[in-house]
Amino acid sequence: MKKIINSDNAPKPIGPYNQSVYFNDLLFTSGQIALDLDGNLINNNIESETHQVFKNLKAILEEAELSFKDVLKISIFLKDMNDFDKVNAVYSTYFMSDTAPARETVQVAKLPKDVNIEISLIAGKS
Repeated sequence: MKKIINSDNAPKPIGPYNQSVYFNDLLFTSGQIALDLDGNLINNNIESETHQVFKNLKAILEEAELSFKDVLKISIFLKDMNDFDKVNAVYSTYFMSDTAPARETVQVAKLPKDVNIEISLIAGKS
């Protein structure tokens, strides 16, 4: 059964969608960008944006009673692939390489609110 999960500790969606959907023991998050709880963009640099995105994802995971340890797959969308190493440096503070989820990182032409990064994930209880 499909269950909508939204967290008050993550920014509200900026369109007609929910933060995440739980289905068959899997959580699918919508893409998260670097918005704070008030909807303000955190865009000092790619590192601060990436940390804010992970803060938002963490809030959604916790609302679903999950954690980063339960993440199976991550999709990263970058405005500039030259930021790849900087994003990896931040990413490695959330995931250890020996237990990290599957992942893809792609460069895109444009993201919502002209941000530099958007991340979505799939998680499930083990």
